Amino acid sequence: MIKKTKIAIVQTKVSNNEKLNIKNSIDKIKLAAKKKAKIICLPELFLSTYFCQTESHSKFKLAEKIPGKKTILYCKLAKKLSVILIIPLFEKKTSGFYHNTSIIINEKGKIISKYRKMHIPDDPGYYEKFYFTPGDLGFKSTKTKYAKIGSLICWDQWFPEAARLTVLKGAEILFYPTAIGWHPKEKKKFGKSQLDAWIVMQRSHAIANGVFVAAINRTGLEKIGNKKIQFWGNSMIIDPSGNIVARAKSEKEEILICDINLSKIENVRNHWPFLRDRRIDYYKGLTKNPKDE
Repeated sequence: MIKKTKIAIVQTKVSNNEKLNIKNSIDKIKLAAKKKAKIICLPELFLSTYFCQTESHSKFKLAEKIPGKKTILYCKLAKKLSVILIIPLFEKKTSGFYHNTSIIINEKGKIISKYRKMHIPDDPGYYEKFYFTPGDLGFKSTKTKYAKIGSLICWDQWFPEAARLTVLKGAEILFYPTAIGWHPKEKKKFGKSQLDAWIVMQRSHAIANGVFVAAINRTGLEKIGNKKIQFWGNSMIIDPSGNIVARAKSEKEEILICDINLSKIENVRNHWPFLRDRRIDYYKGLTKNPKDE
């Protein structure tokens, strides 16, 4: 059983040109592989600017069935470089049904897992319910050559239940491909507290579950009409004790590469036995909504 591996997370700026986005991602994947990374993850919906800032039927043409031309491209790349790739995509399931999806491609170039985003936000500038049907495949842990990994997506990262269920299925590393940032007009007043809250949540998943967590964001200012989001970068890798072991800057593209010692998971869980001490016999209420006052 392999206990040590090397992972890479890719923080990118995204343009309106899909071909340039594909080239940028391939260049960075190749660089990460050259530096011996074995598991490489890209940000949420990295093939296009974040179109969910507005509701536009024309954007559905960005979606593609899986497998499709784009997935085949990354499958060939994974095989050529002999790496595991986590690739987030806008998936067309069938006519009228679309998902915010990530796939895991193994080192032989085969798609071995598909995850469809379970929690779909609907907030100003993040109108995802217009585009995406909630996931129907559940939470997953996927066994790869180098680690058991779980891929959740963005809004999922605010829900402790999603992290816990993925870990209970065996995941040793939680990957969160993400597209999150500030509305520029709010940054001065709320920016620091919003970013701090996001970081605390990712660290809490690592601590509560005794696992590694990797949050992969984009960076840069993206405009659609008069709408703007300044993506805050700060992609990070966190160990099972909640320590941030690698963190990107806010405003530039970066590839974070980190050695992962999976044996640390058992050591941390032996000292902080949160999984052992759960009272699952009293958790049935988690499946219910709050009562009226």
